[in-house]
Amino acid sequence: MRALLLLFFLMNLDKLLKRGHCTETRDQILTITPKTQEQVDILRNISSHYETALWQPVSSHYIKEETEVHLFVPANSSATVKDLLQKHAVTHAVLLANANELIEMQTMNSTTDPRSGSTFYERYHSLDDIYHWINKTRQDNPDTVEAILIGSSYEKRPLYALKLSLNNSMNKKAMWIDCGIHAREWIAPAFCLWFVQYALSFYKLNQEITDIMDNMDVYILPVMNPDGYHYTWATNRMWRKNRSVSKSSKCIGVDLNRNFDANWCTEGASHEPCTEIYCGAFPESEPESQAVANFLRSHKDSVQLYLSMHSYSQMLLFPYSCTLDEAENHNDLLEMVQEAAQLIRRHYRNIYKYGSGSKTIYLAPGGSDDWAYNLGIKYSFTFELQDRGRYGFLLPPSHISRACNEALIAVKTIALKVIKKTQASKSPVQAD
Repeated sequence: MRALLLLFFLMNLDKLLKRGHCTETRDQILTITPKTQEQVDILRNISSHYETALWQPVSSHYIKEETEVHLFVPANSSATVKDLLQKHAVTHAVLLANANELIEMQTMNSTTDPRSGSTFYERYHSLDDIYHWINKTRQDNPDTVEAILIGSSYEKRPLYALKLSLNNSMNKKAMWIDCGIHAREWIAPAFCLWFVQYALSFYKLNQEITDIMDNMDVYILPVMNPDGYHYTWATNRMWRKNRSVSKSSKCIGVDLNRNFDANWCTEGASHEPCTEIYCGAFPESEPESQAVANFLRSHKDSVQLYLSMHSYSQMLLFPYSCTLDEAENHNDLLEMVQEAAQLIRRHYRNIYKYGSGSKTIYLAPGGSDDWAYNLGIKYSFTFELQDRGRYGFLLPPSHISRACNEALIAVKTIALKVIKKTQASKSPVQAD
């Protein structure tokens, strides 16, 4: 009997140890609000020199007094980081104690088949699953869906944009939606898949999507950063940048949303390859940003609306982010996001901040929306989807449906307003 008890104990030792030292063996997200400049400096040092990942703000450069910081702390750094915070009397709280469980929940997939019904769109999917979905969607809708190879990533993965064209009107205008420019923002690619499914399923059933699709073709790039996205599934869930190798540094990756030619690498971006906001060697140095820029340049006469999906923080943003100057049609853009935010609040009781990027968050040069605006796409937006920090980048699959429906309201509201405004501008002026 004693031998059996000993055997049972040894077989379950690992589980018992984990249960007994739960807080020490789990990755966590801490929330910290520095009160003094000294505490700001300590936090900047921790986030720059220890194995952690800033969730909010994206770079230590943006940490300031009385502003909430969300910091991902891996289990092996937990004791050191907490000791440093306590030593310097920096108060902190655990925002998420079970990051590992949330990551497991996000990567659970009972099936990869889009035919499995609506639940397919209420789960996160690996890059291979998404490529399979692109191919299947194109095959199932040969008359309305086209897969366009716009380029390839640094590691030679294909960049496929789907073109949805649900009627054959001549000289139709278009909108562009890209998702997953930042690898760890998984809710963004989930929205791109969700939107395609919604548009194909509810055309001729829902008046708003019918009006949009009758007047516009839609180009959708589900994963703009496939190398980084694959890396978040395979190696490091917190990865943000692409995976290009720098000639001048051992650090990997460029922030693709600092790599466009819009006040490139001025305040709010970095020339240092090891930072999360590294702007690259020059504008469009990365094959991913260059592929999108080339496509939009060649379609600038038809694309009237540009949308880029990000997370998290629940914001509807428009140019400029690269300067504090106001866009020429600032009031039009403000009116559109204001109405979208009001409708989200009315339907879902959820609050979205809105405004120009630089004044709503911070200066961020080299962004795709500013570049698209300067190209001539005067209705250009960045959406920051759910949530506001409770789960951050680890938004559980059970939240996908609501997050996507909120974003869908904003897309439909803005697209209908763009159609209305552009049609009004083309109407002939009546003589007196």
